[in-house]
Amino acid sequence: MDSQIRRERLRAIGVVLAAGSGRRYGRPKILAEHGRWLESAINALADGGCAAVWVTTGAARPPIPAPALELYVPEWFHGLSQSVRAAVAAASTAGTCHTLVLHIVDTPDVGADVVARLLSVHSGVHTLARVSFRGVPGHPVAIGRSHWPALTRSLTGDTGAGNYLRTHNVHLVECGDLATGADIDWNPQQT
Repeated sequence: MDSQIRRERLRAIGVVLAAGSGRRYGRPKILAEHGRWLESAINALADGGCAAVWVTTGAARPPIPAPALELYVPEWFHGLSQSVRAAVAAASTAGTCHTLVLHIVDTPDVGADVVARLLSVHSGVHTLARVSFRGVPGHPVAIGRSHWPALTRSLTGDTGAGNYLRTHNVHLVECGDLATGADIDWNPQQT
């Protein structure tokens, strides 16, 4: 773990989950659109109110645009759960961090206004909230510190925080007026 990450004294930390190989997409999504998706996700979190932004890397390790920091996930090939586990472990040592805001790299139309709305409604140690787009749950997801131990125990495979979120009372914050939240899993150039 980067020593700069350990020194942070923060409240809400945004994490771009981007360590995977992008099997369905045909390459790591962290590289999609010449890095524009990554930059968009970083800006959404930073400009939306997160005090710091981390990017999980693994299958690919491109230069990470400022203001974000890299959080390398050596076990990335075991699935999304490893990125979430690494983020929780790093945030647990980050002083006053009370909320993790988990975002994915492949929803490029989700901007800072979505993150700001999520954090304005739900931010704190007991937070468990996610945005929805026209009633469909999406990303980002805000998870308060009190949930981190149980979340970590529930992590398995490529579901990330999904199992935990399905079995707990998650507050939905509607953002369909701000973005589509479309998750791009397939590369149109591959079809």
